[in-house]
Amino acid sequence: MTSPPATSRPDGLPDSGLTHLHSGKVRDLYATDTGHLIMVASDRISAFDHVLPTEIPDKGRILTAMSVWWFGQLGDLVGNHLLSYDDELIPDAWRGRALLCTKLDMIPVEAVVRGYLTGGGLADYQATGSVCGIALPPGLVDGDRLPEPIFTPATKAEVGAHDENVSFAAVAEQVGARLAGELRELSLAIYARARELAAGRGILLADTKFEFGLHSCTGELMLGDEVLTPDSSRFWPADSWQPGRRQPSYDKQYVRDWLTSPAAGWDRHSGSPPPPLPEDVVAATRQRYLDAYQRLTGLRFDDWLAPGS
Repeated sequence: MTSPPATSRPDGLPDSGLTHLHSGKVRDLYATDTGHLIMVASDRISAFDHVLPTEIPDKGRILTAMSVWWFGQLGDLVGNHLLSYDDELIPDAWRGRALLCTKLDMIPVEAVVRGYLTGGGLADYQATGSVCGIALPPGLVDGDRLPEPIFTPATKAEVGAHDENVSFAAVAEQVGARLAGELRELSLAIYARARELAAGRGILLADTKFEFGLHSCTGELMLGDEVLTPDSSRFWPADSWQPGRRQPSYDKQYVRDWLTSPAAGWDRHSGSPPPPLPEDVVAATRQRYLDAYQRLTGLRFDDWLAPGS
């Protein structure tokens, strides 16, 4: 998927002083005439480096509400790019799914932290006994809790390409040793805070990824993009955790599982696009996102901002 030209309005809204900058897998980014950014979370969902042809109702609003809540929980640890989620610069049709943000100089690294072994980390471990060059104890299985959380960065790929795990040394070479160290230290601190909070709500935070940028004026390292949502994190119900199997989850793993099942009839390595999601998978995925938000925050999603309200 390529970004529309800067003069286009893919949402069909009348011009309101916004310039379209970029469309990613899920989010669309606009510049305001005040020098700020508006980040709009769509209902698109991606899996296996494809944007699926089926959307998940309310997904963008859930992601936005969740990020706003987490930014508040982490404010004493790290600053972030959020200026407002209810500003007059945000068009009414985007209410509840858009953030007014300060512009950051984004760091081209996915700051990934893993507290449990699964997904791509498990595949690396099974092949090499390590993840991103970090040696792990032998005999670990899918879903095992790691002795301590590990920082396992990845390159940030273009839309349609796959992020690649890299070593800490590679990050240090790319961005400098000092900044790489700050990224690792801050990522582990945020993960520790979030894991503790989630555990108190009966949820295991298996892994997550952060995106950081530098404030253009102060040089402060700050959180950008989204944070600790089901799109960027794996959330597992603690009461059903059982290492040695695929864990039930409050994230889009449900979609990945369907896409790789015989019911989908799709070979992810064939080069062909994935099929549309059936209605029951759409409904079940929406419910998982909703459960993650309401269980973690203790808030009702119905109380979140509605378009045009």
